[in-house]
Amino acid sequence: MLTLAQPGWLALLPLVAVLALVFWRRRASTGATHDTAQVSLLHPNLDQLAHSEAAAPTNSRLVPGLDLLALSCLVVALAQPQWLGNWIPETPQGREIMLLVDTSKSMSISDFEVHGQPVERLAVLQDLVTRFVTGRQGDRFGLIAFGSSAGTLVPPTFDRELVNSMLRRMQIGIAGDDTALGDAIGLALKQLHQQQRLRPALILFTDGDSTAGDMTPTEAVALARHMAVSIYTVQIGGDLFAAGRPTTATIQVSEPGLAQIAALTGGHYYQADNRKALQQVISDIGQLEKTVVRPARRREVQEWYLLPLLLAGALLSISRLYQLRRMAT
Repeated sequence: MLTLAQPGWLALLPLVAVLALVFWRRRASTGATHDTAQVSLLHPNLDQLAHSEAAAPTNSRLVPGLDLLALSCLVVALAQPQWLGNWIPETPQGREIMLLVDTSKSMSISDFEVHGQPVERLAVLQDLVTRFVTGRQGDRFGLIAFGSSAGTLVPPTFDRELVNSMLRRMQIGIAGDDTALGDAIGLALKQLHQQQRLRPALILFTDGDSTAGDMTPTEAVALARHMAVSIYTVQIGGDLFAAGRPTTATIQVSEPGLAQIAALTGGHYYQADNRKALQQVISDIGQLEKTVVRPARRREVQEWYLLPLLLAGALLSISRLYQLRRMAT
């Protein structure tokens, strides 16, 4: 669709028309006077005078006509004609998502398979979470690694490339060999911004229960509930030591496990012991925490002011060249 960005400049076009009318009336008046003078004036050098008037460029109607057309083209260029194309889709409105990744020594267990080859838990997790981050436009991601302690690798940011880069650089044992769940959750909550339209979320990837840290999971869950933040907990891999361990009925559990953490905060608990299951978990979380699609408000714009501007320049050039040619002859 063709439109004008500054249509007010078109108000100058009537002025151009007035200039043209004045020129043509003046031209007609000059011609009449010239005819009368030819009848009554007896000039000794009348032949030379007639030759001089015929050679003068100002007597040509072509030059003023080209100038007026050029002036009209300049007015159109000032009005900035534009071609409006398709609507540009807006980036969806997302939420803040903190990724909490367990880097304790147990994450080095190679009980996952990729193309028939054993692969470490952390390597599979890095691959799938990277794809998850890449596909979530509009979200602000933060990244925390935890083991015996917790550390922020990337605060919440729209720079998904940075998050993926840091995620791929994670190594086993960078934060110690234990599992400080409470510290990791507390640190993630501290990074979140309040008063968001969409509630933030925490996704916790670990293969064990809390074994270290200054903040207990109970305290962390209480803080998450106070902030209305959902925590999705993902149990990575199977429990290799479950066979020799007493049943949960005989164990007095004082701190909430992964399932309870998720239930108490409005999240979901998942268990993934193979690559396909982990991929399904991440896809499911993506469906639960959807982004908001915003209506398009901008369109593709092609500026066309250069066309009348070049045309005006061409007309003025032709006009000046024509004048020089008349003067030369």
